[in-house]
Amino acid sequence: MKTSLLLLASLMVAAGQAYASGDQAWSDLDKAVIDSCVKASQLKNVKPAGTAALFDDSVGYNALLLKGHYPQPHMKNKVGTELCLYQRQSKKAVVIEWDSMSTLPKK
Repeated sequence: MKTSLLLLASLMVAAGQAYASGDQAWSDLDKAVIDSCVKASQLKNVKPAGTAALFDDSVGYNALLLKGHYPQPHMKNKVGTELCLYQRQSKKAVVIEWDSMSTLPKK
């Protein structure tokens, strides 16, 4: 009986630690995505515009929208949007301008 209780207690502790390390791993991934995307951005004062979209492992990417300001003088500090794709395997980010993209089809 004592052996069963000890085994159950050990499993509960191990399960709790596995869950916590999983949360930490997700947090680390989120931080890596944001840091890499901000670094790859051409905008100044750039910040994430929401949370990253996580594609499944068959694709291996996270997508994150970024908002900031164009640094070029002729852009007059205009607000800009970029789409960042972060490849989880290589841990590299690429960005493209996303200002002209629309969620509504043009008629």
